[in-house]
Amino acid sequence: MANHKSAKKRIKTNETKRQSNKWKVSRVRTEIKKLRQFIADENKENALKQFPVVQALLAKLAKSSALRKDTAGRKTSRLAAQVSKL
Repeated sequence: MANHKSAKKRIKTNETKRQSNKWKVSRVRTEIKKLRQFIADENKENALKQFPVVQALLAKLAKSSALRKDTAGRKTSRLAAQVSKL
């Protein structure tokens, strides 16, 4: 356990950030699953509606510290390629 006041504060802020990042990443995963289901069902109309939502969420996470920029770009690119094949 931390002894210094600053170390105790760091523990609290790290936990707060961890919880925040956890639900953000969970939400993105859920939206990606929806998009992948539309792709699997070859539902182009819904996939085209869902893709901008996923793209915006990935960009937003990449802007914060919840997701690395290159990871967000790679996921966006691969999903875009799958949607464009429909």
